[in-house]
Amino acid sequence: MDEKTIKDLIEQINQSSIREFDLTVDGVRLYLSKNKNNRESSTSKTADKPASSAQVPLDSNNSDSNDEVSEADKGKAKAKQQDDENTSTINSPLVGVAYLQANPDAESYVKVGDQVKAGDVVCVIEAMKMMTEIKSSVSGTVAEILIDNESMVDYDQPLIKVHTEAKK
Repeated sequence: MDEKTIKDLIEQINQSSIREFDLTVDGVRLYLSKNKNNRESSTSKTADKPASSAQVPLDSNNSDSNDEVSEADKGKAKAKQQDDENTSTINSPLVGVAYLQANPDAESYVKVGDQVKAGDVVCVIEAMKMMTEIKSSVSGTVAEILIDNESMVDYDQPLIKVHTEAKK
C-alpha cells in the first residue's frame, strides 16, 4: 500500500457514513475510526496494562478486624445480590448506532436517576438508515447507562440498567 492509496482511502471514509474501517494488505494493517471510543483504543488499553494484585499483610493480632471485614464483605455481597435481583437490563434488539438523544441539541431520552415506565423510549438505534425506538420493558429508575451516544451496539448488548421496585 502506498501513501497515495492510503490518503485516497482516508478521503473516501471521511466522505462516507462508515464509522470504522479495518484493512490488512500484504501484512500492513490500516484501521480508521470516526468514533470517540473505538474498539482499538479500548482493547489496547486493557492489553497494555499489566495485571496487578492487591497484597494484604497477614498479622495474627488483626484476626478480629479480619472477621469484621469478612462480615462487611458478606453484607455487601448480600446487598449486591438483592440489588441484582431488582435490576433489569434493557438490551439492544439489533446491531447499529445507538443515539441517546433525538438530535445533537436535544436532551437525552433518559439520564441516570430518571423514572421510566414500561413503554417509554430510552434511546434510538439506527440500522441501515432506519431509526428504531428502543422502549423500556420495565418500570423503575435508571441506574446506569452502559453505552455512549453515537456508539456502535451489537445484538443483545446491554444498553441501560433499570432499578425496579423490590419484589414481594
